[in-house]
Amino acid sequence: MAGKGILAGLPWWVTWVVVPVILLVVFGGLIASAVGFLIGLLFKILIAVALIAGVIYLVRRFSGSSSSKGDW
Repeated sequence: MAGKGILAGLPWWVTWVVVPVILLVVFGGLIASAVGFLIGLLFKILIAVALIAGVIYLVRRFSGSSSSKGDW
């Protein structure tokens, strides 16, 4: 409620344009770092899933073609 009291007498463009721009300038680097970290993490997860799926595919393909399935 204290925030509404501070911004109550100001024009709409201060509340909806100036304040968000100031916040983006101040916290822009932090936001960019967080988004970059999340995109990098998602990329690494996708690479890991693709590699695991490839290994499973290869193991099933070559173990299914052998004549004795019970032997190593």
